[in-house]
Amino acid sequence: MKQLILVSALALAAGGGLAAFAPTASTGALAMGQAPAGAPAGDQLLGTVRIGRRVMADGKPLPPGTYRLRLTAQEASPRAAGQAPDLERWVEFLQGNQVKGREVASIVPRDDIKQIAKGAVPAPGAAKVELLKGNDYLRIWVNRGGTHYLIHLPVAS
Repeated sequence: MKQLILVSALALAAGGGLAAFAPTASTGALAMGQAPAGAPAGDQLLGTVRIGRRVMADGKPLPPGTYRLRLTAQEASPRAAGQAPDLERWVEFLQGNQVKGREVASIVPRDDIKQIAKGAVPAPGAAKVELLKGNDYLRIWVNRGGTHYLIHLPVAS
């Protein structure tokens, strides 16, 4: 399923933006620094996004709303073919201190992003949420210090 989502995301042009992005100033979620060679170690906050429609995260419904994104240390299993083990990790969708959902994020180093994703790259410290062509998937794209985090969520019917 993850491979289908990634292949679909690569093949589809981006639709219009659907959400606002705001840094979480109190937690320093978007503190800038050098992009790591691979995935960052441990848990870290990526920022805050607003999802404007009902989607599925890890096979469960995730209602519209504003969520803080927390990258976890937990690697995705099973791994996608050809993907380094530390470049697919779980991201949690938080409201307050409660986890409302989770999904796998693909972590893409700065030098590889042009080969992976189409469309305008979010500025460092920013994110965009966009409905992909065909309206089947919502992509959350976070650029944190030049490292890109791509999360693809199927739109719930």
